[in-house]
Amino acid sequence: MCGKFTALASWSEVVAFSQPLTDRGGDGEPGEGSNDEIVSFRVNGLLPVIVWDAEARARRVVKMRWGFPDPRDGRRPRPIHARSETIDAKEPFRTPFHAGQRGIVVFRTFNEGEEVMKPSGKTETRQWMIDPRDGRPRGFAFVWRRFEIADLPAPMLACVMATVPANELIRRTIKSGEDDPRMPAILDDDAWSAWLGEDEATPEAAKALLRTMEGVNWQAAPEPKKPRPRKP
Repeated sequence: MCGKFTALASWSEVVAFSQPLTDRGGDGEPGEGSNDEIVSFRVNGLLPVIVWDAEARARRVVKMRWGFPDPRDGRRPRPIHARSETIDAKEPFRTPFHAGQRGIVVFRTFNEGEEVMKPSGKTETRQWMIDPRDGRPRGFAFVWRRFEIADLPAPMLACVMATVPANELIRRTIKSGEDDPRMPAILDDDAWSAWLGEDEATPEAAKALLRTMEGVNWQAAPEPKKPRPRKP
């Protein structure tokens, strides 16, 4: 499952995507004065999560750790994903889902892992990068919670990514050897308000937004391996 994705740095503080970006053209290419740096987000790192502030009646961005704290040690990020089929019924996701603690994280590309058998008989994970190729900001669905952790000076805000059954592209190429291939839940542009709870959508309506995105013309390619540093 997805444990890494990228976004443009300029997207991290943008909370309204009624148009791609105010400083960009309609083709999704960087506009003048925009921050074109591509940043990577990984499990256990901080994510810029868009949430709905009901009191202020406005969206805002809150930094949260990717991964709920493991109940056994309170710190290790586990779980990091929540299945869409049971997100409203199983803890630790049920409570925040019904409380409206749902967020969106904007992405540009995302990674999926393929289990590959090596000549030695051992398996390794080959990382594939999925790129929609149009530069548009898209939103992953997340749920989040506040945790009181011993020895931490302040409560921890943590989030997990909702997942759905993999679409044909991922199922056929990267996950062909898996019995239950999954991918991130990607929200349609017109579903953001309902997922965040801006229009007081019911939990049932919010869950119905978690659908597999099919019919895509995305590019899937193995992620290039980083060159090893030369020895002095």
